[in-house]
Amino acid sequence: MILRRAVLAAGTAVAAFTAVSTTASARPRPGRKPRGTATLHLAPAETQLSALRRRRITSRKLLELHLTHIARTNPVLNAVITLDAEGARAAADTADRHLAATGRPLGPLHGLPMTVKDSLEVKGMRTTCGSPSLTDHVPDRDADVVTLLRSAGAIIIGHTNTPAMCQDIQTANSLFGKTVNPFNAERTAGGSSGGAAAAVAAGFTSLEIGSDLAGSLRLPAAYCGVYALRTSRGTSPVVPARGHIPRPPGWATTSDMTVLGPVARTVDDLSLLLDVIAAPAPADRAGWTIGLPAPAKSRLGDYRVGVWADDAYCRVDAETRQLLARVAGILQDLGATVDDTTRPVGFAESDILFQRLLYATASASATDEGFAADIAAAEKIPAGDPAGRYLHSRTMRHRDWCVADEARHGLRAAWDRYFAEHDILITPAAPTAAVPDQTSTPPPQRFITVDGHRRSYYDQTSWLNLASPVGLPSLVMPAGKTDAGLPLALQIVGPYLGDRTVLEAARQLSRRLPAPLRPPAFAA
Repeated sequence: MILRRAVLAAGTAVAAFTAVSTTASARPRPGRKPRGTATLHLAPAETQLSALRRRRITSRKLLELHLTHIARTNPVLNAVITLDAEGARAAADTADRHLAATGRPLGPLHGLPMTVKDSLEVKGMRTTCGSPSLTDHVPDRDADVVTLLRSAGAIIIGHTNTPAMCQDIQTANSLFGKTVNPFNAERTAGGSSGGAAAAVAAGFTSLEIGSDLAGSLRLPAAYCGVYALRTSRGTSPVVPARGHIPRPPGWATTSDMTVLGPVARTVDDLSLLLDVIAAPAPADRAGWTIGLPAPAKSRLGDYRVGVWADDAYCRVDAETRQLLARVAGILQDLGATVDDTTRPVGFAESDILFQRLLYATASASATDEGFAADIAAAEKIPAGDPAGRYLHSRTMRHRDWCVADEARHGLRAAWDRYFAEHDILITPAAPTAAVPDQTSTPPPQRFITVDGHRRSYYDQTSWLNLASPVGLPSLVMPAGKTDAGLPLALQIVGPYLGDRTVLEAARQLSRRLPAPLRPPAFAA
């Protein structure tokens, strides 16, 4: 059925990146309803859904607004790389007929057009995860999370870009090219959910599903000025992950640190999508349900807030430090208890353990020949040599992995003790705002600059990866801008299964921060 799926190639830019953002008066505050329906596709998902239920607009008309906006503006960003316009129109028409005949919506996402990351399998739609080896991969069934979206009434219109097999923290691949930051074409959109975050920021979709192992959901959100939630993960994820690539198509398992989560332009829309996708895997649904606890407190001023603004292990720049200081001041003015000295874990200890577990889980889908070569290379590097961490971790024996996993449980216990005395922890999302794109630079030569100092390319995700190995919910939210007009973001971490707590904290904090920036493509 691939014949009816149209692939969008990156075209020549139809508009120059001359402005960094729209003016404050042109930026709609979250929840503001647009006049009429001509710009309804740019409204929050909740507003679009209300209009659909009240029949102020049909799903087909709303879809056409989205498709027109994508056709006009996507060539600049290259965020959406595969469209199924024909299939989406058929689904939208079905939704409209159902509502007209029954008076009832199909579900909480009735008739809402949306995209999903190209790492999530969609039945009948080319799904490549940016990899040449999957150029012709057309799944015969949906990923579990896509099934949940369709059951809720969503209209899946296409895929957003990702680096090959999600293995970069910027977004480019040989199949579809590079996704650029919607605020500055010279900056990266982040990765690996860079296409998803850029698409939400630009108004191509109000909701997205991204994946996150090592910050892949949250870093792009931070760089593109949108909201994203890394959902809780214990023995099993809160959001079912079967059908996510990698691992390869057909595998029933995923990495034990990979989670799926929502991306949106408002906190309320994050919460809306979380309600749809938080569910047991299909095999567990006969006996299990997921009931995430209510927020810890109703007033932000009653929260016990930890603030970890900087650390010698991963220094942040001056603008990020100033942002964290402003946020701490806002919280104190509200009456919140702010603790900026207590640390839940050692940063270096946590990050090194995360790296070891990351390299180990990534080896699962290696070829037999490739893994044998890794073993041979690892044996030539002395034990304990930091230069051998990647290969030693990738090829560790099962007993060594069990010991590392026990250390992870020790970290979880330390976080549990911390959250017995704190409701949330606020940290930087990254050391800086969006860094220059380095797609054309070989990975070993890439680096970032923080206040004039050259730093490791991978330091971009170190703050985000405090939450990754221990399965804690982590929300990234826009919180201001740099002097150059790029979005600045912060991270809110909560206790295991405290997803609604971090959402509520972000919702209340967002009301006291500047309105999120909107890129030129949003109003194009």
